[in-house]
Amino acid sequence: MKLENRKLKVAFATLGCRMNQFETSALEEQFAVKGYDITDFESVADIYVINTCTVTNDADRSSRKTIRQAKKRNPNAIVVATGCYAQVSPQELASMEEIDLVIGNSHKTAVFEIVENYINEKFQNKVFIDNIFRENDFKTFFISTFYEGARPILKVQEGCNSFCSFCIIPFARGKVRSAKIQDVINQVKILVDRGYKEIVLTGTQLSQYGYDHKEGNLLDLLKNIVKIEGLYRVRLSSMGINEIDDNLIDFLTQEEKVAPHFHLSIQSADDKVLKDMKRNYTVKEYVEKVEKILKKRPETAIGTDIITGFPTEDDKAFENTVRNVENIPFAYLHVFTYSMRENTSAVKLGDKVPPHVKKERTRILREIGERKSIEFRKRFLDKELEFLIVSEKENYKVGLSGNYIHAKIQTGKPVNSVIKAILKNVGKEREDNYAYTEN
Repeated sequence: MKLENRKLKVAFATLGCRMNQFETSALEEQFAVKGYDITDFESVADIYVINTCTVTNDADRSSRKTIRQAKKRNPNAIVVATGCYAQVSPQELASMEEIDLVIGNSHKTAVFEIVENYINEKFQNKVFIDNIFRENDFKTFFISTFYEGARPILKVQEGCNSFCSFCIIPFARGKVRSAKIQDVINQVKILVDRGYKEIVLTGTQLSQYGYDHKEGNLLDLLKNIVKIEGLYRVRLSSMGINEIDDNLIDFLTQEEKVAPHFHLSIQSADDKVLKDMKRNYTVKEYVEKVEKILKKRPETAIGTDIITGFPTEDDKAFENTVRNVENIPFAYLHVFTYSMRENTSAVKLGDKVPPHVKKERTRILREIGERKSIEFRKRFLDKELEFLIVSEKENYKVGLSGNYIHAKIQTGKPVNSVIKAILKNVGKEREDNYAYTEN
C-alpha cells in the first residue's frame, strides 16, 4: 500500500494494563524517532495502532469497537491491531474488514518494521504471530518508559508461569522472561538523572521476576535499585502472595525507599473457589501474609483484584467472599466480572452463574471497595504525610503519598518535588482528597 510521499501521522490507542501502556509508549517513540508525526487517536491519521486487551469478553468488545472507530475516522488509513487479543485470536481479528495488519505480542517489538514494509508493499501478509511459549528472552525496546504524570513506569518482567484456570494471560504473554538486573539498574539511573523521584516497576506477574535466569529474584533486584543515589521511591505493581516469602516481606516493610503500597490479587475469598481457580493458597494463608506486612508497616495500602461469577461460585461461596473481604483491611478493590476464555481450563466448568447474578455480585463488592477506600484514607486525616507532586492542574498540584493517597495541594513547589502536608479531607473520588501545607 503506497502512501504519498509526506510526513505520515500515526495515532495509538491502548486498552488494558500498564504493560500495554508501557509498550505503546515505546512504539510511539520508535515511530517518532523515524520521523512520523504522533497524533491524537481522535484525530484523522494515516496509521492507527490499537494495542488490544483480551482479559475479558468486554475487553475484546472494546478492542473491536476501537478498531472500527479508527477505520471510520479515516477509511484510507492503515489499521494495525497488536497486543494480547491479537496474540490469542489473530484470525478473529484478521476477519474484520477494518483491519490491515494483525501483529501478536510475539512480534510487537517489530511493529514499526512491519508497518514500514507494508507501506512499501514488500509483502502481502496480514497476520504476524508466532508461538508465544517459544519466547525465551525478555525483549525490551531501547530506553523507553511510560509516564503516569511524573512517575516513569518501567517494565522489567513479562509472562506468567502460574496458569490459573480462569486466566488467558499466559497464552497472550507466554512464560516468564525477565530483564537483566544490570539493564534495569542502568535504566533506573537514567530516569533518576533526568530528575524523576519515583519509579514504578511493572510486569505481567512482577513477583515472578527472575524465575527465568540465575541473576536473582525480585528481592535481589530491589536491593540493587534502592542503592541508587537520588532515587526517592520505588513502587511495585501487582504481585502474587505465593511468591512473597518472609525475606521479601522483611525487606518491603523495612526499606524506606519502597512505597508502602502493595497490590496483592486474591481473586476470590472462598477456599473452594480458590482451589478451582488453581490459585494454590487459602484465604487463611493470604490473610497471614497481609497481616505480616501490616504488623511491620501499619500505614501500608493493600489493594487487590477480585473476580465475581466464577463457575463454581455459588451463593455460599459469594457470602464467604463478602464476609472475608469485609474483614481484610484492604485499601481498595478492583472488581471484575468473570468471562469464559477459550484455552483456559475453566472452560470445562461452563459459565454457570447467570449474568444478572454476576452483575449484582460485582455491584456489591464495588460498593464495599468504595467504602473501604474511604475508611483507609480517613485513618490519615489530620496527619502529616509525605507527598510527591506528580502533576499540576490549573489551580492546584496533585500529590501522591507512599501509601497511594492522592491529594489536591496548594503549593508553589514544582512537579517532582517532595513535600510534607496534612491530609484534611477525603471523599469518594480522588479529587475529593486535599492536603494542607504551610510550605
